[in-house]
Parts: sequence; structure tokens; C-alpha cells
Amino acid sequence: MTDKAKQEATAVTTPPYASDALTEETVDAVVIGGGAAGLNGALILARSRRSVVVIDSGSPRNAPADAVHGLLALDGTPPAEILRRGREQVRHYGGHVVSGQVVSAQPTTPSADGDLRFTLTLADGRHLTTRRILVATGLKDVLPEVPGLAEHWGHSVVHCPYCHGWEVRDQPIGILATGPASIDHAYLFRQLTDDLTYFTHKTDLDEDNRTRFAARNIRVIDTPIAEIVNDDNGTLTGVRLTDGQIVTRRVISAASRMQARTQGLEGLNLPVQDGPKGRAFTSGTAGTTEVPGVWVAGNATDLVAQVGNSAAAGALAAADINKTLAIADTDAALQS
Repeated sequence: MTDKAKQEATAVTTPPYASDALTEETVDAVVIGGGAAGLNGALILARSRRSVVVIDSGSPRNAPADAVHGLLALDGTPPAEILRRGREQVRHYGGHVVSGQVVSAQPTTPSADGDLRFTLTLADGRHLTTRRILVATGLKDVLPEVPGLAEHWGHSVVHCPYCHGWEVRDQPIGILATGPASIDHAYLFRQLTDDLTYFTHKTDLDEDNRTRFAARNIRVIDTPIAEIVNDDNGTLTGVRLTDGQIVTRRVISAASRMQARTQGLEGLNLPVQDGPKGRAFTSGTAGTTEVPGVWVAGNATDLVAQVGNSAAAGALAAADINKTLAIADTDAALQS
């Protein structure tokens, strides 16, 4: 691992911000996950004068990236800066952002007025009771098992032509195929460079797509990749094939297998589904789930959502949460 990669790994696991104190009172909503979906959801709830606590483990998926792209008015902004602004805005409206890892979340006995209650336990033993939960834990990328690939993830190894494409334009790019979706990636990255090589790497590529690739001058190599090759400075320079041949490349596009972060949430019994791109929580309109009182938003349920989509989904879920709380408050008032 390069020095830069080591620094980034440390930054991901050590939240670079002050953590609010955890309240002992029952709050209206707890947001699990402090990324775009979670913070935007918390912002909507806080602006609705709801007591809201964000539990943030400090491990955003896009931490290795230099900047967020394709987000209107914020294009080119470092991910850490967007999160810093988001936490600041949530706090401005009275919300709390707490550093911690949820290890247990489960429903408990309803309140005297019949409203829902959940108890959350953090890794350090702290507890929190809430009326509603928004799960915005995001996802983790499971990369192809190719030596040297992971250390370049988010820089010279990319996965999204819209997130990173402009920045790698006109460079020698290689597509490391991981499945059928890689074929689509090849056509999209061909728009960005004239020098594109498609490594089938133990996947199938039918004759029709081979013909189409040839028409677009996309080179196809069927010999599997053995490892990523670097220069003395740790810069990606190409790939070594299993036959020993080295193919010069400056950028590799590799689609990961994506998995929603579910650890610590088993007690909620949220349904998950497996799809062609990975595993995610199942959700309905506005992030509703089969579990009353629990919503999910962002990459935890939409594996391909970019930052803007995730933020919008968090806001939509929060508005629905606020509506159910308003109804519950009215029901309680009728009983008093």
C-alpha cells in the first residue's frame, strides 16, 4: 500500500470532526449513517424542529476520491468538505452528529400512547432510544481479487464514467471485466478516450459485442490479468497478464460487487435483496420498509445512486418520517 493510501485509510477510520454528546432522552429520529443521504435527511428533520441524532461511523464510501463530480454547484468539491458543511448545517438547526458505530438496533416496548420505540447500542456501550430510524449506512465495495488493484481505488482505478470520466479522459484506459455490466462501461469509457482496452478476465464476451468493439477500435484481450503494475513511485503503469505480458495502461475501470452495510442492524429484520450489482436493503416509496418505524435511503437501498440522488432520497424519507411523527403526536394529544 502506498503512503497516500495509508493516510487515506487512517482518515476514513478516524472521524476528523468533533462529536456531539449523546442524549439520554428519547429522540424523534436517529439517522444511522452520516453521508449525503443521512445528513440531508437529518437536515430536513431538524428544520422541522424534530430532535434528531446522526450516528456516523466515519467511513464514507467516497473517502478515497479527490472530489465529487456531477453534482450541480458543488462539482469538484472534496467529499470531506461536503460532509463538513452538512454536519455544520444539521447542527445549525439543532440536530446532533455523534461519532460511533451502531452494533445493535431493535424495537422495544411502545410508549404509553402506543407510539413506536427503538433502542440502539453503540460499540462503546452507549445507548439511545428513538421513535423512528433512518438507515443511511451506505455500501461497501468488494473489489476483484487482483493484486495491486485496491491500493489505487478511487484514483487510477475507477468504477464510474460519470464520477471520474472527465478526469481520466484521453488516457490509456483498461476495462477489467467483472460481468455483463462491464460491456456497457466499455461503450461509455470509449466516449472519453480513443485508447481503450477491454480485458475479459475470465468473463464471457459474445461475438456480437466483439464485432461492435472492433467497430469502435476497442482492443480485446482474453488472457487473464495477474496483477497491477506500478512504477517506482507507486503510480499505476499497466497490468501484467498471466502469460507474463505487460499491457501499458494509466487507468483501470473495474466494477465492484456492492453490498449494503448491514452490520449491527440485524435486530431490525430489514429485508434485503440480491441483484446483478450486489446486495441492498429493500425499500418502497420514500424509503419505507416492511418494518414499521424504519426507513432506508441512499446507497444502502440504491446501489448506483450518486451523491445528489442519495441526498434527495434522504430528504424524501425524512419528510415521510416527519409526517408519521406528526400523526403520532396528534393521536397522543387525543388520548391525553
